[in-house]
Amino acid sequence: MTPLVRLDGVGFAYPKAAPGRSRFEIRDLSFAVAPGEVLGLIGPNAAGKTTVIHLLSKVLTPSRGEIFVEGEPLRSLGRAEVARRVAVVPQDVAQGFPYTVGELVLMGRFAHAPGRFFESAADARVAREAMRLTGVEALAGETLGRLSGGERQRVVLARALAQEPRLLVLDEPTAHMDLRYQAECVGLLRRLNREQGLGILLVSHDLNMAAELSDRLLLMSGGAAVTTGTPEEVLQESTLERVYGCRVVVDKHPATHRPTVNVAWPDR
Repeated sequence: MTPLVRLDGVGFAYPKAAPGRSRFEIRDLSFAVAPGEVLGLIGPNAAGKTTVIHLLSKVLTPSRGEIFVEGEPLRSLGRAEVARRVAVVPQDVAQGFPYTVGELVLMGRFAHAPGRFFESAADARVAREAMRLTGVEALAGETLGRLSGGERQRVVLARALAQEPRLLVLDEPTAHMDLRYQAECVGLLRRLNREQGLGILLVSHDLNMAAELSDRLLLMSGGAAVTTGTPEEVLQESTLERVYGCRVVVDKHPATHRPTVNVAWPDR
């Protein structure tokens, strides 16, 4: 089975480093996401998670190695073609964006007809369904500046679904959501994965959510892969303490029996 995306020995280095800091680089990174798989990409700050997102979306270009999307070299695909296959959900959208929710979600259809100036009836149907799935249909006429952080997050998820991608790349998808919407977002992602076979690359600091949603985890640190495997294989106390530099306790969720990670606070 051809992976949705595959990184083969990928390297990348930023041209400059901040004063007093060494230059960050991605080193010999290889992994794949299969159709219908959820891969959780985890790691501390400056592990390289955001750089991986930028490489997958052609914002950055590898200096070494190759990225393949459904078996084709990413470098040979135009941006619209990439957007028809891979949709990225960022943590938020810029404030002051002068568009309504409905207009923003329709922008997800641009990749399917980049030379066209107006959306079709089919585009409008796809956008409405994306808004329905994410629970923002009633907000279609609102401007983004009037929405809460959690509402904006669901809107950008709707825009990504309107692209009808094969792979959804999520950057901290529940960062601005309260508990209710976190639960609804996780439920939605599970349904999309199971019912539509949508592949998901979940980039998250929330180790417990990543463990709940993911079939496999890839733990990164300092621009390199530390280990990959099932949540039970990756979320080992000794590994996490070495990578994150703090004491942790790994237990099992009482209902799902997936691993849960808790910090062992030093003042307790």
